[in-house]
Parts: sequence; C-alpha cells; structure tokens
Amino acid sequence: MKIYFMGICGTAMGNAALLARAAGHEVLGADSNVYPPMSTVLADAGITLHEGYDPVRLKSLAPGLVVIGNAMSRGNPEVEWLLDTRAIPVTSLPALLHDFVLRDRRNLVICGTHGKTTTTALTAYLLRAAGRDPGFLIGGVPLDPPVGSHLGATADSFVIEGDEYDSAFFDKRSKFIHYAPHIAALNNLEFDHADIFRDLVDVQRTFSHLVRIVPRKGFVVLNGDDANLRALGAMPWTSVVRVGLEEANDTRIVDFAEGPDGAQFKLLWRGQPWGTVTWPQTGVFNARNAAMAATVAGLALCPMNPAQLPLAALAQFRGVKRRQEVLLRDEAFTVIEDFGHHPTALAETLHAFRARFPGARLTAVFEPRSNTARTKALQTGFLRALSQADEVYLGAVNRPDKLGVEERFDPEAVAQQLETQGVEAHFAATNAALLDQLVAHTLPRSAARPRVVAFFTNGSFDGIISRYVAAAKVG
Repeated sequence: MKIYFMGICGTAMGNAALLARAAGHEVLGADSNVYPPMSTVLADAGITLHEGYDPVRLKSLAPGLVVIGNAMSRGNPEVEWLLDTRAIPVTSLPALLHDFVLRDRRNLVICGTHGKTTTTALTAYLLRAAGRDPGFLIGGVPLDPPVGSHLGATADSFVIEGDEYDSAFFDKRSKFIHYAPHIAALNNLEFDHADIFRDLVDVQRTFSHLVRIVPRKGFVVLNGDDANLRALGAMPWTSVVRVGLEEANDTRIVDFAEGPDGAQFKLLWRGQPWGTVTWPQTGVFNARNAAMAATVAGLALCPMNPAQLPLAALAQFRGVKRRQEVLLRDEAFTVIEDFGHHPTALAETLHAFRARFPGARLTAVFEPRSNTARTKALQTGFLRALSQADEVYLGAVNRPDKLGVEERFDPEAVAQQLETQGVEAHFAATNAALLDQLVAHTLPRSAARPRVVAFFTNGSFDGIISRYVAAAKVG
C-alpha cells in the first residue's frame, strides 16, 4: 500500500513511517518544514518528502491511505480537501500502529507523565541484550538501541512509548488506548497537557481506561510510590506489580548513591537480591526508569520470576539524546540539554545535578514552550523547581499571541520571586536577547568555581543552545 504521512518529520510520525517502510509499504509524506534529524533519516531510507501541504499534489500522488498527525488541525488545506472529497481513507497515527503493527503482537506499553522515552529505550535495550529481537517505537532519538524504531521478530514483544496526548483532531482519546497492551507500565502520573485535560482527575480517568484493557494474563507495572497512581484503585482483572523505593514494592530500589562518576543502586525482587547497577545515568528518577524497564522486560521473558533478566547491560546504556545530554564538559564548565518541560522533571534533574556536580554553580535556562508550560497552569511549580538553581535564565514564552496576558506564563514575575529567594534570575523578551545575556554573564569562563549550564526545553529554543555551545568553546 502507498501510505502518506502528514507531519512526517515529527519523531513519532517519522519512526512510524520507517516501520511502515520496513513492513513493505510504499511510504511518502509532507511537513510544513522538512527538517533534520528526521528528514535525513527518512531520506536515507528512500522515503520521499514534500515541503508544505498541497491538495492538488496529494490528489496526484494518489496514496491508498493518509495518516494525519495530531499536529494537524482543521484549516490545513490537505485536511480540508480530504474531508470535502472523501477521496482517500484517513487514519490517525495510533490507529495505524494498531492495525498494521500491534494487533498481533504482545505489546509492552510504557506510559507516564515523565520518563516514557528513556524507559521505552531501556526496555527494548534490555530485551536485545538478553538475546531477543523485540520490535519497538521510541518517541525520541535513542543512543541505545541505535535506532528509534524496529519491527523485530513477530514472535517477540513490541515495546512502544504510550503517550496520553490525544490521537488526532478527530479522535480525542489518548494515543495509548489504541496500543493493545499486554503489559502496561505506569511510570508516574501528574497533571500535564492542560490543553487536553481539565485537571488531575481527568488525567487519572484516561489512565484508568488504559489499565482496563490489560488482559487477565497480562500485567500492570506501576510506580508504587506514586499516590496519584495508587488512587486508580484495585485492578482485580489483571496482575499488578509495583516498583519503587518503598518497602511494599515488588521491585525495590535500595542503596542509591550518586557522585561525579555516576550512580549506583541495587534492585530487589520481592525482598531477594536481583542485582547491582553501576551506570552513568543521572538521578533517582533514572534509577526508577531502569527498575521499571527491567521489571517489564523481565515479566515479558519470565512472568513467574522477572529477576532472571540480567542487569549487567545497564552499565553500558548511553541514554537518549536531549535527556540530560552533555554537550560540552571539562573540569570547569559543563553544558547540558534536557527535554524537561514539567516542574517535577526540572526539580528532580536539578536535584540530581547537585550530586553529580558537587560544588558547581548551577545555571538553569528554561524555555516555557509546551502547551502547558507556556501558561500559568504550572507556574508555581516551575518557580519551586527553578529555585534549586544558583541562577536562572527565563526564555521567551512560545507563541505568546495565542494566549491572553492573564493566562500566559510570566517570566518577569517568576524572576522577581526567585530573586526574593536568593536566586539570581534573568529574563528576556526574545530568546536571542537571552543568549546575549548568557554569553555576557557566563562567558568567558571563570576558574574560580565550576559552572554547569542546563538548558530545559521540549523544542528548539530558537537555536540558542548550539550557538551558546559554540561561544563557550571559543570562550
């Protein structure tokens, strides 16, 4: 079949297109901006890319199916032509994945407000290290495994990142509802996506829908330390396995320690030693990601005793790009990029950096970019999280014209409140102006005290991160 992807350069859409290509379909697509890295990966796979949206061109291409990404909306010229003519069948990305990939597989669906991408990559990585050939779809750019998508052997599991965001403009269900989980991993649950969900209860509602479709012979693996997940209640229709730090958990993380060279912790399975992990990843949150992934992979291979899964491969796990990714490091200066866009993610990462970089001056640079971060919905939480830094630089609110002043994240107010707490804070009307401030205040480097500069954004930050790194190398 010839399949046309609208919004093909998004990470999830691009990786799904690669899966469709690997399955033998003819694949092509379009995006408003054809941009790397996904454009390069797609082109290398022989997939034709078109810039912009043109219904005349779409008609001439005559695909058998159009996949409409959830970034598409009414008003898009190709969407309007498809609805007017009904000339070509349409579907959402999650529905395509279900119908073409997941329907006949044992699916390991990795969900949660934080850590989905890393935990999905870890699960696939551990299964591969155990000699299996799982399929997987990762919503990011992993270093391990070395690709973001793979069909794998049909006899093996399929590991997929389960996003709670909606499926398409015509299907407001969470994506993960389509993914037919055999094992559903619930890493954590907090209020996010204020453009989709009304409140925390609304988020819990969609997670409760997910766990209700886990079969009797499957598993729900959840963070047993998370009160918001515990509030989902009993799940008598399937088996529940709990993971975390607290004593009541089935898989338990103990003896966690972190320093400049990395972190170490032990895992117990129902009170008995499973293994010791020494690895370069940062923070307790990544230890929990590893424990969740090991439990899911272990249950997929040995449902009666997941602790038979070896843990040694975790020592070589290199992580995912843009997740605490070190861009520049020497004895006096470190620059890190992180995908953090929720207060909890920022708080846990900054806390971990204190242990990883003892004595360093910690500079946090935050772009309020996501549909929730750019509103006031979580502003108080961001203030608390950023107060853990020594100094803070607040970027421009993304697409401010789409929000009223009363609902828009207020960098100036946050900076003023941080100053009252003893945190040096700066803000700028544009990200280009923020870069000028950063360069002026943090470069040239000072040998008096090591500095760590951590950029937090779920987008491009208007390209200032790479420009800052280039300036730092010179300075």
